[in-house]
Amino acid sequence: MAKFRLPALLSGVVALSACSLAPDYQVPATPIAAQYKTIGPWTNAQPADQIDRNGWWKMYGDTQLDDLEARLLGSNTDLRAAYDHYEQAQAFVAQVQSELYPTVSASAVPLRERQSDTAPLRGNGPTDYNSVTLGATVKYDVDLWGRIRDSVAAGKDEAQATKADLASVRLSLEVELADSYIRLRGLDQQTDLLNETVVAFAKALQLTETLHNGGIVSGLDVTRARTQLSSAKSQLSQNLGQRALLEHAIAVLVGTSASEFSLPQQTADITLPAIPTGLPSTLLQRRPDVAAAERRVSEANAQIGVARAAYFPDIALDLQGGVQSAAYAGLVSAPNIFWAVGPQIVQYVFDGGLRRAKLDSAKAATDEAGERYRGVVLSAFQQVEDNLALLSYLGTALDQQRDAATSAQQTVDLALRQYKQGTVGYLDVVDAQTVELDARRGVIDIQTRQLSADVQLLHALGGGWSSDELAKVEATPALVAANTEH
Repeated sequence: MAKFRLPALLSGVVALSACSLAPDYQVPATPIAAQYKTIGPWTNAQPADQIDRNGWWKMYGDTQLDDLEARLLGSNTDLRAAYDHYEQAQAFVAQVQSELYPTVSASAVPLRERQSDTAPLRGNGPTDYNSVTLGATVKYDVDLWGRIRDSVAAGKDEAQATKADLASVRLSLEVELADSYIRLRGLDQQTDLLNETVVAFAKALQLTETLHNGGIVSGLDVTRARTQLSSAKSQLSQNLGQRALLEHAIAVLVGTSASEFSLPQQTADITLPAIPTGLPSTLLQRRPDVAAAERRVSEANAQIGVARAAYFPDIALDLQGGVQSAAYAGLVSAPNIFWAVGPQIVQYVFDGGLRRAKLDSAKAATDEAGERYRGVVLSAFQQVEDNLALLSYLGTALDQQRDAATSAQQTVDLALRQYKQGTVGYLDVVDAQTVELDARRGVIDIQTRQLSADVQLLHALGGGWSSDELAKVEATPALVAANTEH
């Protein structure tokens, strides 16, 4: 039966090496509604994942926005930094995975030595001699308790979380650029309106001056018209200042110096696309920040296994061998061979509560990561509901504001007609024109806010990202073993 002892021992070692002391991982439970509150029952006629979300901004049909987004992806410094951070996480995975394999080192030590004539216990050997050693060492950590494999699993989870972070940074930058661009276009429309208003107010001033020169109206009408014109010009200058700041911000986003970047004014309306939201349950698969938070819960769970493994002996196998001689000739020959083989077993006897504290810390970190995951999920649902509500109410407000602008224009026309006839004072004209300008600017403002809410809804829904992206990080046999139930 002795011949079966070694295979049985090896089988036992292999069985133990598949063990992990980490708790069985469960994604933290989070309340998920059956449907979004704002839009009513969901139908599967237009599932959200069928839209091309890898380039979601193309839904707005603006070629200049398309070009800016492409420049952002190629040149944004924050995005490049996030990618470099992801590369670091990938390199760290390779580092921890290396501990799964034996380490092999080789050495060559050619020496010429001389003994002291007065050395204690000096023998009768030669005073000067050669010592030539060629050797190699192989060391392998058996990892019976899964410390290394759980470390690899934790590193892999962090790498996946970092990849989701990269996607989150990319999406946030894409959204920031789209939102800035939409607000800049809104300011372009405001500029066009204010330029038109300045021309209209200048004509009104000319009319009052003509009437005043004819003795028909008082100088009070002239000063009111001049005040109104100057106020409109001031609003125009402020508007251009806001546009310049947005233009500079866009320059930074696309990786260009603000001093060398400009965007021509455009006043064409940007189409508001219809965005199918999908079921609330699909949101967890389409938000990179949710995926990152979930992967960090898994990482913290694996670290519990690492902390538990510290309670057990660390067993490593050492093998050393080589040749050693006082002469170079015939160095590699049987009489000069030396070797040593055996296990190294290290076990803490007393650590002052260090391992207990590390285990408690790992458990608390897992609880913390779980709560952060739940918080991210709840915030995600809130952001979707917020922007759905905004889009709904802003749509109603836009219709109402357009009605107000139409009525205000009619009031201005009527006031000017009656003023020319002398039936009303110029103060009535000023009031009517001020209301009409505010109403028309209100239309542009609501349109801009509606588009901004639309962009933010796409952000809340995960943009062009899917949790399937995490599967593209290649799995290794070591990671499969790390997830084996003990």
